[in-house]
Amino acid sequence: MIQLDLTPDEAEILKDALESYLADLRMEIAGTDSMDFRETLKDTKATLRKIVEALESQGAVR
Repeated sequence: MIQLDLTPDEAEILKDALESYLADLRMEIAGTDSMDFRETLKDTKATLRKIVEALESQGAVR
């Protein structure tokens, strides 16, 4: 397991960046015709969502 030490400000910036990317990813998933690529994007989305949730649950973000 990788551990990353972030200040609260760094954690907030990371969370904001991930959430912005997740919003773009939703649009990309919706516009993708390839089922294989769509599944890959959905897996990526789920992983990024878990990271955001971990940041939130550890009180690392406001």
